[in-house]
Amino acid sequence: VFSALKKTPVEFSKDIRLAAAVKWYEMGVISQEKAAEIAGMCREDFLLSLSRFKVSPFQYSAEEVLHEAEYE
Repeated sequence: VFSALKKTPVEFSKDIRLAAAVKWYEMGVISQEKAAEIAGMCREDFLLSLSRFKVSPFQYSAEEVLHEAEYE
């Protein structure tokens, strides 16, 4: 498996942790801070990594945005 992916077991493990953290963050299960911790990186690097997965760092639903706009 590792040779097919051209990754070492350590690199593969890092990729899996990052992918899981991004998905859980996207689903709203965990915060940015917790996701960065799971991915083994600082929050800034995690936020930069989100673009690789085409995930927005802003996790608000349309309803939440409209609700917040009502109070402005």
